[in-house]
Amino acid sequence: MRLSAAFEMKDLGPTKQILGMYISRDRSAGTLNLSQELYIEKVLSTFRVNDAKPRTTPLSPKTVEERDHMALVPYASAVGSLMYAMVCTRPDIAHALGVVSRYMANPGKEHWEAVKWLLRYLRRTSSTSLWFGKGNVTVQGFVDANIGGDVDSIKSTSGSLL
Repeated sequence: MRLSAAFEMKDLGPTKQILGMYISRDRSAGTLNLSQELYIEKVLSTFRVNDAKPRTTPLSPKTVEERDHMALVPYASAVGSLMYAMVCTRPDIAHALGVVSRYMANPGKEHWEAVKWLLRYLRRTSSTSLWFGKGNVTVQGFVDANIGGDVDSIKSTSGSLL
């Protein structure tokens, strides 16, 4: 049942703006675009940073020295190498790799330590492989979760594997 059948309404046309978001929809292309550009500009002005130097990443290294040091670390290369292993034969590292991949643009020392931890894990489990056999295939699902396990944010994490 349409709302207009139950209530008296006036059609104002397609929604263009709601809650500070601008809406652009192309029904034929099947696309919807939500923008908060004006809201963000207002926030920048409120905090007097609208003329500040723009940044390419949402977080910065803790110090100039750390940034300079991390520029010499092969972080992206290591993560890319791990990604190849994950995609081909090592789904067990997918979650950890997803976490370290978040910092590709601007890794800090703690992120590099996490990558090295993952590399050391692979050293211990390098003979682990995927095995496929003939016979009846049984689909199994696995799920795990923790509550407040991220010590930095006290946020929960969950994951699943089929």
